[in-house]
Parts: sequence; C-alpha cells; structure tokens
Amino acid sequence: MKKTNKKWNWSKIIGTILFLVLLGSIVYVTVMIFTAPSTVPENEPYTKVKSDYYLSLLQCMLGLVVMFLPSFFQKKLSIEVPNYMRCMYFVFLYCAIYLGEVRDFFYLVPNWDIYLHTFSGAMLGALGFSLVSILNEEKSVPMQLSPGFVAFFAFCFALACGAVWEIYEFVVDGMLGMNMQKFATDQGVQFVGHEAIRDTMEDLMVDAAGALVICLIGALFLRRKKREKEKNLPEGNA
Repeated sequence: MKKTNKKWNWSKIIGTILFLVLLGSIVYVTVMIFTAPSTVPENEPYTKVKSDYYLSLLQCMLGLVVMFLPSFFQKKLSIEVPNYMRCMYFVFLYCAIYLGEVRDFFYLVPNWDIYLHTFSGAMLGALGFSLVSILNEEKSVPMQLSPGFVAFFAFCFALACGAVWEIYEFVVDGMLGMNMQKFATDQGVQFVGHEAIRDTMEDLMVDAAGALVICLIGALFLRRKKREKEKNLPEGNA
C-alpha cells in the first residue's frame, strides 16, 4: 500500500482559527456593550466600561479586515507572501486583538505591549526583507540590490508601518476618547512633557530593535548566499 505524505497548510489552519476567534469575539463584545456600565464604579476601578468594549469591537472588526491582506496582495498585486509570514501575521493578530484586547492581556501581563511591538517589528522587517528579496531574484524585474540595501529597506519598511500604527492610535484616542497611547493614568490624569510621549517612543524603539535584529540576520544570509552563488559560477562568468 502506497504511503501518502500529507503536507499541512499551517497558514490556512491558523487563519481559520483566527477568523472563528475574531467572529466569536465580535459577538461576545457586542453583548457586553449592552451589559457593561457606562462609568467605572468607585469600588471597582478596573471594571471595563462601554467605551472599552467599543474599542475591542473596533479592533476585532479591523482584525477581520486586515487578516485578508496577504490574500489581497497575492490576488490583486501578484505578490506572493511566504507561508511562514502568513503564520507569523495571524499569530500576531491573535495575540494583539484576542489576547490583548478581548482577554485583557494588556492589563494582566506586564509589558505585553512591548512584547507585541518587538514581535511586530521583527515580523514587518522579515516581510519587507522577503518582498524585496523576491523582486531582487525575479528575472523579469531589472533590479539587483545589494544585501545591505535590502536590509536597509526592510528596516525602514518596518519603522514606517510602526509609525502608521501610532498614527492610528492617536486618531482613535482623539475620536473615541481612548488612551491607547497611554498619555494619561487609569484615573484620567494626563501626563505632561516627556512622560506624555513615553509610550509612543518606547513602541517605536522596540519596533526598531526587533526589525534591526531580523534585518542584520537577513543581510548576513544574503551575503552568504551571494558568495556561494559566485563560487558556483563558471570561471569565465565570475
């Protein structure tokens, strides 16, 4: 009897789980909007109120939309997102939206926001690296970039995405009266001066740190790959 080796499509499995989790979270958060108090009770300072659930609902709905971005890039822009990148992307959305917002890991786990931004910086750095490397190796595209420039682009790409996220947090804070950028205490007292931008700058710095590590590793990998390719060329073409 012939054995068949079935290869699991992990990005599809993880994506399906994420879709079901976000869908269930939307139902749960919607119910909680009607049952949660409008203001924080005096004897229960950490109780989630309606505005908190409105933010969670917004995040879950946004998560459902952005989880299909890799498929959009592939179908509309003919950009093939590697399978491992899809897995990392779905895991990040699960940790940021479901664990962070719905399950309150941002409050329950110390420095959860820092961990997420470090991971996202590394993930976005890897994504930028993968996209440029694919174009660099595409024969139909007349472009040959050095490993150093590919790493530099990937690093800037990750930082740009991190900056866009901070802009999103700033806009949501202003429109919905949230505190995503941690510019105030839990009691609503606003920080002043340097402390007011601490959370934003820490997020951008750990984004940069995560991206830098991945980009340096990627640059070393490309340099090694380039040297091996040059060694294998015939002497006349070297």
